[in-house]
Amino acid sequence: MKILAIDSSAVTASAALTEDGKILGEYFLNTGLTHSETLMPMIESVLHCVKVSPSKIDLFAVSSGPGSFTGIRIGIASIKGLAMPFQTPCAGISTLEAIAHNLEHLDCLVCAVMDARCGQVYNALFRAKSGCIKRLTPDRAIAIKDLAKECKALDGPLYLCGDGAKLCAKAEAFQAIGAVLPPEPLIYQRACGVAKAAAAAAGENRTVTPAALMPFYLRPAQAERSLKKQLGGK
Repeated sequence: MKILAIDSSAVTASAALTEDGKILGEYFLNTGLTHSETLMPMIESVLHCVKVSPSKIDLFAVSSGPGSFTGIRIGIASIKGLAMPFQTPCAGISTLEAIAHNLEHLDCLVCAVMDARCGQVYNALFRAKSGCIKRLTPDRAIAIKDLAKECKALDGPLYLCGDGAKLCAKAEAFQAIGAVLPPEPLIYQRACGVAKAAAAAAGENRTVTPAALMPFYLRPAQAERSLKKQLGGK
């Protein structure tokens, strides 16, 4: 099965094409350029280099949240545009689950974290063992100190990954419990992780039509929160 997967959930962006678990090609950027400028050229480059047309893709996959509201919308719109002409199945993947696949080769506790601002991180905890990951918590927004306290109660070496990993690694609460920051290539969310999670979703019949593909936000956008505050919480 050929899977075209993308991630544009934070500052980094990536596109990957996999076939039956093998990475045929992947493009990764961490430059801070806007995804509206870079994402489609990256997708086009990957498809061109491996000589595969969009009509030959069996599944389109995208990190559908949590993450940057704008980045997620760009990713969802891009996948919808590619999949709709052929009505190819799609998979919206938790960004945090995709991140956890970076460390699936280890035997450890994976703390996938993304900077959510306002003193919080988006997080989910996973157990990695024997090339597989097992989800321990749902995706949630949580304070860094509270997350460290929760991780302290769990057994096994603790690894931080995701664009919020360095933020947490600097926190005294995580330093006190010996949290490990993996090498740079294993920290950030990548499209190949999205593809791995999408393959599992396809095996469990958790794909959707292009029209039904939707973003997943853990909390309202800042503009919505500000408006609600101005309206007295209504």
